[in-house]
Amino acid sequence: MSSLYFMIPLALVLMVLAVGIFIWALRSGQFEDLDGPAMSVIMDEDQPLPKANERTGDVEDKDL
Repeated sequence: MSSLYFMIPLALVLMVLAVGIFIWALRSGQFEDLDGPAMSVIMDEDQPLPKANERTGDVEDKDL
């Protein structure tokens, strides 16, 4: 019986903590786009990735 005096408040505190984390996740946008990251794994890219100098805009000496 004495263990219930400890376990019931502990369960209530854990429940409040879980609800708080869930509300934080909702407000921070964690559940906005659930399908986007999953679909990006299986989608093919039609164009190859640009080279490092094309991406940053650096110009090599031999191109001048």
